[in-house]
Amino acid sequence: MAVDLARELVPDGLWKIAAPLIPPFRPRKQGGGTAPVADRKVFTTVVYVLTSGCAWRYLPPTFGTSPSTAHRRFTTWTKAGLWRRLHRAVLDELGTRGELDWTSAIIDAASVRAKRGSLTGPNPVDRGKKGSKLHVLSEAQGIPLAVAVSGANVHDSQAFKPLLLGLPAVRSRRGPRRRRPVKVRADKAYFSAEHLAWLRSRRLIPRIARPGIESGERLGRHRWKIERSIAWLFGYRRLAVRYERKGSHFLAFLGLAAALTCYKKLAKLTT
Repeated sequence: MAVDLARELVPDGLWKIAAPLIPPFRPRKQGGGTAPVADRKVFTTVVYVLTSGCAWRYLPPTFGTSPSTAHRRFTTWTKAGLWRRLHRAVLDELGTRGELDWTSAIIDAASVRAKRGSLTGPNPVDRGKKGSKLHVLSEAQGIPLAVAVSGANVHDSQAFKPLLLGLPAVRSRRGPRRRRPVKVRADKAYFSAEHLAWLRSRRLIPRIARPGIESGERLGRHRWKIERSIAWLFGYRRLAVRYERKGSHFLAFLGLAAALTCYKKLAKLTT
């Protein structure tokens, strides 16, 4: 049963993409320390923590790695940028199959309650309780391309430029890598003359609702896609309530969730 759960959490196709990206284990020069654990076991454990919301100290022994070892390797991999590179690698696979729709990019954000840690702030829509905000940019069909984390009191518009600048250069079916959508869609929270001018200077067509002029209903044909994407991400229980002390660790889980969400789309193409 444990083997079946491990294969369900990390299918062979996902591991084939992730394995070359994982930094090699380096034993301590002075000797001693913990014994090396197979990378796939640790990777599966991290995916289990993200999916189930389980605390590190309550990890079941069936995964074959101790909580301290799994958390230590997770920290090492986070510092090495594994989750961002994994997300990009899965996007490359989708891009080579022509499954990314660059006709537009959609931006939105959602708040989550946080117990502690950096990148938190008083949530204005939750009676000032401490929280974090997830910022997501997807392509036209809702596949997440870039993610970010901020305090809950940071206005949505503050992540507008960083998300667009953080778009990875993704492989395409033919021709060079691509990182530029045709249009950028967002709700009224992102509207400003500065953003419109900035988009046009980069030859991007703005489709941002104007406060007091346009209702959000016209964006409804597209907005539901990014809302669905955020719902997919919140389906990973570790993101439902933030317990991480470090904002970088919470962002790491968000990046892994984005990579897994993209892989599910890829898996449907190969079955």
